[in-house]
Amino acid sequence: MADLVNKAKNFAAEKLVNIKKPEASITDVDFKHLSHDSVEYLTKVSVDNPYSHDLPICEISYTLKSAGRVIASGKMPDPGSLKASDTTLLEVPVRVPHSILVSLARDVGADGDISYELEVGLTLDLPIIGNFTIPLSTKGEIKLPTISDIF
Repeated sequence: MADLVNKAKNFAAEKLVNIKKPEASITDVDFKHLSHDSVEYLTKVSVDNPYSHDLPICEISYTLKSAGRVIASGKMPDPGSLKASDTTLLEVPVRVPHSILVSLARDVGADGDISYELEVGLTLDLPIIGNFTIPLSTKGEIKLPTISDIF
């Protein structure tokens, strides 16, 4: 009996490994908006849904780091769903308080850029599997807002 249970477990595990899963990538991180208390950057995430039905997105979490410190983090609960058999472009706003940007001034080069690392977790509700998180990350440089961005 134990042998039959082990065979069933192995069969199920083999089938789950071979199930197609959505694939995602971070396509862009760019300055979006300046407010009185923060700077907002917009992250674009492209997600391919291989299924013939829409997939609900449970949440999107993000962590933005610069100079080895977390400068922004948060979650977007229930941001919608992925279109069936299509690519969906998700926009994730990341707000960074001015006080943190001022403390990063020593990392700013002559061109007004700061180095960053962005980690995004896209949690989807997959059939049979349940909640599945796609971890994404990217590194690069983002521009600090200039006086022309204010006006």
